[in-house]
Amino acid sequence: MAAGVDTRPDDTHVCYHCGEPVPGHTPWTLEIDECRHPLCCPGCEAVARTIVEGGLASYYRFRTALPGRPQDRRDAGAEQWSLFDDPGLQARFVHGDATAVHATLAVDGITCAACAWLIEHRLNALEGVIGSAVDLTHHRLRLEWEPDRIAFSRLLAELAAIGYPSRPYEPDEAQRHLKRESHRQMRRLIVAALGMMQALMFSLPFYLAGDAGLDADFDRLFHWLALALTTPVVLYAAQPFFHQAWRDLRTRTLGMDVPVSLAIGSAYLASAWAVLNGQGEVYFDSVSMFTFFLLFSRHVEARARRRSGATGNALADLLPMSATRLDDDGEPRILPASELRVGDRVLVKPGHRVPADGVIESGASSLDESTLTGETQPVTRRIGDTVTGGSQNLESPLTLRITHAGRDTRVAGILDLTDRAFASRPRIALRSAQLAHHFVLQVLLIAIAVSVAWWFIAPERAFWVTLSVLVVTCPCALALATPTALTAAHGRLHRHGALLTRADTLETLTDIDRVIFDKTGTLTTGEMRLIDTRVLDGGDPRHLRAIAASLEAHSEHPIARAFRLYRLSEVTADDVTRQVGAGLEGRIEGTSWRLGRPDFAADPAPAPPDDGPWLLLAEEGRPRAWFALDDRLRDDADATLTALHLAGIEVELLSGDTAPRVRALAERLDIADWRAAMSPEDKLDRLRVHQSHGRRVAMVGDGVNDVPVLAGADVAFAMNGATDLARTRADVILLTPRLQRVAEAIGIARATRRVIRQNLGWALLYNLLALPLAACGLVPPWLAAIGMSLSSLVVVGNALRLTRPESFRQSTAPVTS
Repeated sequence: MAAGVDTRPDDTHVCYHCGEPVPGHTPWTLEIDECRHPLCCPGCEAVARTIVEGGLASYYRFRTALPGRPQDRRDAGAEQWSLFDDPGLQARFVHGDATAVHATLAVDGITCAACAWLIEHRLNALEGVIGSAVDLTHHRLRLEWEPDRIAFSRLLAELAAIGYPSRPYEPDEAQRHLKRESHRQMRRLIVAALGMMQALMFSLPFYLAGDAGLDADFDRLFHWLALALTTPVVLYAAQPFFHQAWRDLRTRTLGMDVPVSLAIGSAYLASAWAVLNGQGEVYFDSVSMFTFFLLFSRHVEARARRRSGATGNALADLLPMSATRLDDDGEPRILPASELRVGDRVLVKPGHRVPADGVIESGASSLDESTLTGETQPVTRRIGDTVTGGSQNLESPLTLRITHAGRDTRVAGILDLTDRAFASRPRIALRSAQLAHHFVLQVLLIAIAVSVAWWFIAPERAFWVTLSVLVVTCPCALALATPTALTAAHGRLHRHGALLTRADTLETLTDIDRVIFDKTGTLTTGEMRLIDTRVLDGGDPRHLRAIAASLEAHSEHPIARAFRLYRLSEVTADDVTRQVGAGLEGRIEGTSWRLGRPDFAADPAPAPPDDGPWLLLAEEGRPRAWFALDDRLRDDADATLTALHLAGIEVELLSGDTAPRVRALAERLDIADWRAAMSPEDKLDRLRVHQSHGRRVAMVGDGVNDVPVLAGADVAFAMNGATDLARTRADVILLTPRLQRVAEAIGIARATRRVIRQNLGWALLYNLLALPLAACGLVPPWLAAIGMSLSSLVVVGNALRLTRPESFRQSTAPVTS
């Protein structure tokens, strides 16, 4: 976004928001960057605070006109959302074109999968909304809509109306908000813990006294003390449960907080009524215990989500806020990194982070790319090498020429792909959420039936037996079973350099039974080297290499890197076209040149000098030179294929290279099924043959020629050096050069499916066993609270096993249906 006119009022007696005069001794102010600014009315205060608390304080630096003054608080509430329709403000967080735009929002109030279902269900029903998806890990919402059919302010107002106030996602503000929410959660947990311990202390004498009972005075004293100690637990610590339950009822949905609130509220009110009347059962200890254990299980689950999502948050904060740009005369100038443009030269000092993607023009140094790739070892970068924004320079100063800045950087692309991964909910998560939703309704119906039955059996026990049923069957474990495991798996994959770009990828990976590999840039490093030049019909080898380099300058294929060192400024190719899988054609000084396969470059095609990897350069169809290239096998290719074989997965090699070279590589890696001289169409046909026989096939590739087969595969892996087009077709992008991440991703996916099944099985088994016991009156409320909480903790703990390496090392057994 281009900087607007600075319209900030300079006069301290003028409203900072609207520019109107400020009455004397006004109590309304706004603090930005430790500076306090006057405001003229409560309306301006409400709107200004909304902007600042939404992480958009820079609006006051970039706005192009002063807004109108709200007349009262009602108008201020309307402007609170309408101001987000301002094009200048939207330019910071809304992206797309005139037909469809998308934005990422930070959402308050999300507690479980039911919240995500409600938000998506409500928004997707609005006319003009293309799609919405909630990221439970980071409490973010990715929203896509048609701006000419629905206003952004309408979407924000709709979210607020159902109890989920939202704001544009800003990494720094989101981190602060999560920290504040974590502190609030911890305070509630401490209050619940203290209240539980003290309530138990005053309830224990009643259990020890047995039928004899306590003295009447002690009886009343302990009951009143327990009431006093339990009240803050219910009114403060348990407040989120009541808030969420009311929100669910108001929107006519049934989340798990409905039975929780019924249990806590009814037990507290019944016990308080018994204390006031001096007769009846008192269960303050059970109320406090239930609240504490439920808060504790959610706290553990939230910590697991935050820890698994730490990589994503780290990426959001990876690019530095400032950069050192070099002027035309070489003078350094510090400016915001957001103002960098393609072509700028920047200086990156040791210890600083690279502000944008670029190419090194001078200097050499080691860079830490661990946050981006998961690789702990620094990598060495020299003149001509590309550097990714967010990498940390460790040793020597570097001068870079910016190639991608702002939202075009690789980090921004990774974040956008991460958000896209949640643009649709995984099928298994949808099924689990629906199961939990229906289970809540069944629990409420069963509780009513139990209450009626016990009213005829023993009316004095009916309430407490019903309470035990509500508590012991709370579907917390069922609701946590799937999202916790998926979050842990996504976090582990991301930390190890495998980025999932679609929601269902993890589920599909579990059924993969064949992996097809490309050769160049996939099984090999793709770092091609020119090892021989054979000149035909005379000619200058240096000039012919420069012609080949000028053609390859228009390609992103790994072969192009082999010619990078031979470029000459005086040799420039125009009108270059690319025939996928064949080669390049262009005009140099009015002459047509072709470089690629012999049958593409010349007609008739001459025979290559030998069986090596030769490219033919031809001028107007006349052969001029042969170029021999060499590539190196990836260090972990053997280990990757061994791991896939142990997992019962078949491996196939499809390459456009010559048969001798492909055969040699296949024999080296013990690949029995291989094919050479394959065009992109041939690869796609081969893939469809496997799929027609019921196979689930994954494709691993990196080049433009792999795009069709990547798009047709059940799961597509793009290598870390893949072309941009290949990345757009990939379900998994490898951020690290390690090929073994393919086998690890499949192993983690299988381990995740196993853990989800274990969690769902445990949650259902627990409820099937506990429900009849509670309905028969054999489970007191305090024991029901412990059982419910332990069930939730078992589910969370089991899911967290996915964060340990052994969780997927044991997943190498052949897949079974």
